[in-house]
Amino acid sequence: MIARGKPAQPRGLIITADDFGLHQRVNFAVERAHRNGVLRAASLMVAAPAAKDAVARAHTLPELRVGLHLVLADGAALAPREQVAALLDENGRFGSNMVRDGVRFFFLPHVRRQLAFEIRAQFEAFAATGLTLDHVNTHKHFHLHPTVLSLILDIGRDYGMKAMRLPFEANAPLRLRPWIAHVKTQLERAGIAHNDYVVGIAASGRMDEAAWLAALANLPHGVGEIYCHPALAGDALSEGMHDYRHADELQALLSPRVAAAIRSLGARVGGFADVLA
Repeated sequence: MIARGKPAQPRGLIITADDFGLHQRVNFAVERAHRNGVLRAASLMVAAPAAKDAVARAHTLPELRVGLHLVLADGAALAPREQVAALLDENGRFGSNMVRDGVRFFFLPHVRRQLAFEIRAQFEAFAATGLTLDHVNTHKHFHLHPTVLSLILDIGRDYGMKAMRLPFEANAPLRLRPWIAHVKTQLERAGIAHNDYVVGIAASGRMDEAAWLAALANLPHGVGEIYCHPALAGDALSEGMHDYRHADELQALLSPRVAAAIRSLGARVGGFADVLA
């Protein structure tokens, strides 16, 4: 549980960009924010349109920690369509109705088998990049679903998974906390390292300089992960991101004020492998 009152200094801070590989505008922003700013890690969408470009850039950035951003909702599948047809909509993509899909994952064995096939395919694709797997998380935090989490823990073991994101924000509704505690217990039983909390859920797509400075001034004790979605300015990257301020998020990662605020914490900063080792 997050302690109340004046927060103590954090032990560590993980700084991550999600959706690496979604578009070249995202990949350019990740590279620039790592070379010239505070970004330390990125989560790769292996089936996304610009995944190959992201992998090529990552190989030129040896200190950038790269993880797997599993996409099981609102995105493209990696496995052949005939192998995962029960997971896809009429356009051959994962849908955005996560409640409906979650029910199907839980109750329908043939859907679970196809889900496992897709998860393994994405792990396999990441392994083929030659990058070291820093962490695993899921698009829209779908690993909070018990079936998804169980499959990831089982399959990830075969690919050297050592860390996962715990998507718990300090101001999360009280009703979610028992389930977050359960997820945390599952991770720990499996020997998977995790952060204590995140910043970036409530302000998703709006992690500008002001949001960063406010968050850094009020971090809880423990290992935190601040994640964001930087990209160069342009058209919406997806239907669910029509109001995201990607360019403002990139500028925050490049901000000297943000960098100074991070230094003042005296925290260990990096990717999951750096902070949780």
